[in-house]
Amino acid sequence: MNSSCCRFCGSLLRHSFVDLGMSPLCESYITPAQLNQMEPFYPLHVYVCDRCFLVQLLEYVSPSDIFSHYAYFSSYSDTWLQHVRDYTDKMIGRWGLHEQSQVVEIASNDGYLLQYFVAQGIPVLGIEPAVNVAKVAQEKGISTVVKFFGQHTARELAAKGKQADLLLGNNVLAHVPDLNDFVAGMKILLKPEGVITMEFPHLMRLMEGNQFDTIYHEHFSYLSFLTVEKVFATHGLTIFDVEQLSTHGGSLRIYVSHAEDTSKSISQQVKALRSEEKVTGFTTLEHYFSFAQKVKETKFKLLDFLITAKKQGKSIVGYGAPGKGNTLLNYCGIRTDFIDYTVDRSSFKQGKLLPGTRIPIFNPNKILETKPDYLLILPWNLQNEIMEQMAYIRDWGGKFVVPIPEVTVY
Repeated sequence: MNSSCCRFCGSLLRHSFVDLGMSPLCESYITPAQLNQMEPFYPLHVYVCDRCFLVQLLEYVSPSDIFSHYAYFSSYSDTWLQHVRDYTDKMIGRWGLHEQSQVVEIASNDGYLLQYFVAQGIPVLGIEPAVNVAKVAQEKGISTVVKFFGQHTARELAAKGKQADLLLGNNVLAHVPDLNDFVAGMKILLKPEGVITMEFPHLMRLMEGNQFDTIYHEHFSYLSFLTVEKVFATHGLTIFDVEQLSTHGGSLRIYVSHAEDTSKSISQQVKALRSEEKVTGFTTLEHYFSFAQKVKETKFKLLDFLITAKKQGKSIVGYGAPGKGNTLLNYCGIRTDFIDYTVDRSSFKQGKLLPGTRIPIFNPNKILETKPDYLLILPWNLQNEIMEQMAYIRDWGGKFVVPIPEVTVY
C-alpha cells in the first residue's frame, strides 16, 4: 500500500476507492512522429481518506507537467459557452456588478467566460498557467496573468490592488494538488464583502452515475459537499449557498464568503445538501467501497457489446477525444481492434492519436466517408448536442452508443 498522506488533512491514505490500472496523461495526444516512441503511463489508483473523506489521486505528475501547455480549449463546446453566458448574467444581476467591480477568474483558459463580463463593461483579470491557452485569451483583449494560483500569486495581485468582488473558478478545484495553498490564496484575493464561486464535479453524482471515466491524472481530488465545506472552513471561508448543476455529469456551484462577513446568510440549499450527503453515507467508508464493483461491471458490459458488434461485422467509430474518453478506453483496453478512429471538432487534436490506445483522430467529416454502423459518444455529458449535430448517421441506419452509466444504444 502506498504510504502517502491526504492532501487536505495529512492523514495516512490506507483505503482504496477504485483502481483503474495504468493510464497515460489524458490530454497528452500523440503526433504521428511520436508513434514509435515510449509513452509514460501512471497509476490511476484513487484513495479515500478515513478522516476527512477526501477522495483523491496521489500526485504522480506535477501540475507544471500537465498544465503548462494544455490541449483543452473551453471555447469548442456550444453547450459550455451557453452555460457561462447564463452564469455571467446571473452574477451581474445577483451581486450588482458594474464598471467599478473587479472580476477575477482562476484557470481562465482561453477567455471563454471572461469575454462575457468584458462585453458588459466589467473589469476582469484571468489567471491561467498554460502559456498557449492564455495567449488566445490575451489576443481577445482579456487581461491574463500566466501563473499557477496559490498564496504567493494571491499576495502579488492583492498588493497591486486586484482583490476581487467576484472570484471564480470553474473545474479547477479538482485540478489542484496543493488544495490548502489554493484555498488560502482565495481568502487573500477576496475583498471583505466579495463572493467566491467554484464549480466542480460532484462526487455524489459521479458515484451515482458510475462516472469513473471522469477520473484522470489532471483531477487530483473528487469532492463531496461535506468535504469541500470542511476545506473552506479550515481557511476562514464559509459556503453560504450551493446550486446543483447538470454540467459534467452533475456538478456543484458553491458560493463562498469570508467567515467574518455577516452580510450573507446560509441558504436552505446548503442545509439540505449537507443532510442528503450524510443520509447517503458520505461519512462512512462502506459507502465509498461500493463503487469499485460497479466500475468493473460497466467494463464487462461495454466489452461485451463491442465484441458482439465486431463478431457481427459491424463498424464502430468514436465521437470526441475528451480526457474522460481516454480513461474509459485505456481502462477497458479498447484500441483500433474495436474502434476504427474517432473524430473531434478541435483542429488542435485532428491528425493526432489518442494517448495509450493510439486511435487516430479525424475531422467529423470523416464519418460521412466511412458511414459506420455505430458512433460511440465519448463525451457522454454532451450526448444531446452531439446526437443533434450527427443526426444524419441515421440516413444509413447508423446508431449512437453511450457508454456511461451503462451501455445504451440509441
